[in-house]
Amino acid sequence: MSDLLTIGYEGCTVADVMETLTAAGTRLLIDVRAVPQSRKPGFSKRQLAAELDARGIGYVHLQALGTPKPGRDAARAGHPEIMGRIFSAHMQADRPQAELAEARGLAAGTRACLLCFEHDPAQCHRRLVAEMIAGTTGQRIVHLHPAPAAPLPPRARSTRQRRRADDETG
Repeated sequence: MSDLLTIGYEGCTVADVMETLTAAGTRLLIDVRAVPQSRKPGFSKRQLAAELDARGIGYVHLQALGTPKPGRDAARAGHPEIMGRIFSAHMQADRPQAELAEARGLAAGTRACLLCFEHDPAQCHRRLVAEMIAGTTGQRIVHLHPAPAAPLPPRARSTRQRRRADDETG
């Protein structure tokens, strides 16, 4: 069974992310953003799916695996522990559980990568989704780190997190 990959596109271009996914041998990108829209060029659902398709990489969006708005707000405010609690409670519902089962099946059958915004997986719910999948499949989790187009500001600055637009959602 192949590794389960994750990637965040914060500070990156679409080209950076595509290069990293291709180099890692990704066959399927699983978008775990609650809202698959972005002000960053190329990262909205249709544009992203088209870029991936051109490289032979599949795309699926599993909306219920995204973080609810209060969790995104907590993450933006610099409180990933609160986001984690909100996300864990969210995952108890039927639809998130159904999509988690779908993600497990997809990840077990192909070299898949979970996508969300945050560069640091420790600050992002995709790490939690990856752990839930790997807890059943036994896959090793590998967090991919595309080279940011520009230096990322320090994570401790909550003003940076607030400046991240609402469309950069998980």
